[in-house]
This record gives sequence, C-alpha cells and structure tokens, in this order.
Amino acid sequence: MKAQDEKIAVLTSYDASFTARIEQAGADVILVGDSLGGVIHGSVNTLSVTMEDMLYHMKHVASARQNTLLIGDLPYHSYQTSSTALENSKRLINAGADMVKLEGAGLGEGSISESIEHIIKNDIPVCGHLGLLPQSVEELGGYKVQGREQAAAEKMIADAKHLESIGVDMIVLECIPSELGKTISSSISIPTIGIGAGIDCDGQVLVLYDLLGITPGKHPKFVKNFLTATSSKQDKNLIVSAIKNFVDDVKQKKFPTDEYSY
Repeated sequence: MKAQDEKIAVLTSYDASFTARIEQAGADVILVGDSLGGVIHGSVNTLSVTMEDMLYHMKHVASARQNTLLIGDLPYHSYQTSSTALENSKRLINAGADMVKLEGAGLGEGSISESIEHIIKNDIPVCGHLGLLPQSVEELGGYKVQGREQAAAEKMIADAKHLESIGVDMIVLECIPSELGKTISSSISIPTIGIGAGIDCDGQVLVLYDLLGITPGKHPKFVKNFLTATSSKQDKNLIVSAIKNFVDDVKQKKFPTDEYSY
C-alpha cells in the first residue's frame, strides 16, 4: 500500500461488536491497544493495563475479525527482557494477533531493541512506536508533542531507520510535528502510521472511542469527532458511517488537516 501511495486506515477495537462494524466500514488494520486503560477502564494512563487485560480483549476482537490485519499492544513492563518479550508476544499471537506492537527503540544489551530483534527472529511480526510513548508518559513529563528540537528529531529519524534495519514491519508515529512525520515517512521503506503526526504518514490511526466522541474529558488536538460530522445526514447506522468517513478521509488524504496536526 505504501508503494502504491494508498493510505492505510487503522482503528482500535476492544470487543467483537465494534470489530464487526470496523470491518464493515473497510478499515485496513485493527489495533487492540493498551489505550483500553483509559477508554475501557477509566484509568488516567495505560500503565495499569496487564497482559491478562490484553489477552482478554484480543480474544474477543479476534473472534469477530474476518480479514483485517490485527495488531496487539504489549503492555507496560511486559517486554523488559528478551525472553519475557517473546513469551508475551507468543501469548498475543495465540490469542489471535497477527503482529505485536511495542514502544521505543533503545539500543544496547537488555534494551527494547534487543527484545524486538528476539521477537522477530522467532518469526513474529513487529510494529514499532516512536514519538510520544504513552507507557513512558511519566518520564516524558506528560502528554507533550515530541521531536520539536533538532536533536530529538534527528534521534527519532535514526531510531526509525534502526527499527527498519532490524526487521520491524511498521511504525506508529505519535504526537510529533507534521514535518518530522513527513521526513521519517520518506526516509524508510516500511509504512508509518500517524496519530497526531501529520498528513504525510503512510496511514492514520485513531482510538475508536475518540473518533465517536464518547471518550470523557478533553481530547488531544489530533482527535476528530467523525460521528458529529456524520450526524447531520439521514443515516440509519451513524456509527458505521462515521467509521467509513474516517477510512475515506484517510484514503483520500483529507485527514488529518492542519487543524488536527502539530
């Protein structure tokens, strides 16, 4: 899809019912994200999400998934060592995932990079995640745009190239300046999936509950309520239409506009 300049539409799901609607609307990828900590559990961040939580929701999503690529997050502290990372990756795959996602690109012995390589060497596809890392939000000082400074931007570009070099298949770029998202996307051959990373990423992902406007509290800038945008139409199934409008806007390069970018 990247080679053909076809944008990739990605959405989170945590249950069978929404999974069926996401497939009906034509999304390309479903992510069972640790974002469930906030939108399902009501936690202030993702740090309390466990492997058992991820496996529970993965099984329900996988039961309804027909053709869509299914990715599962490895939650906080579930990939601290290579052996633990592999063990938990296998558990997600056995629960129905096609690919696992984990955050960061640290180098050296005992690093995230070493864990990623170990997972890939055991034939499990990996999606990386750079930029704002929700599992490291406390170390980052909160939910802030990443990569604004030149040194940080250069490191992120190098990290993306490194992840590609060790065999990662896809990278999520979260909450970074649009120009940096464009630079990274053009610097690597694997797809980038943006969330608050600009229109030039190879695809876009949103948390489904954010897209539908049913997440409580203040939303990040990159969130667009597609249900509100759809509600003026005479439509019997607004949820499916809202999801389809997201997919169409991603495919037609109408989302995210500058209004939803940094």
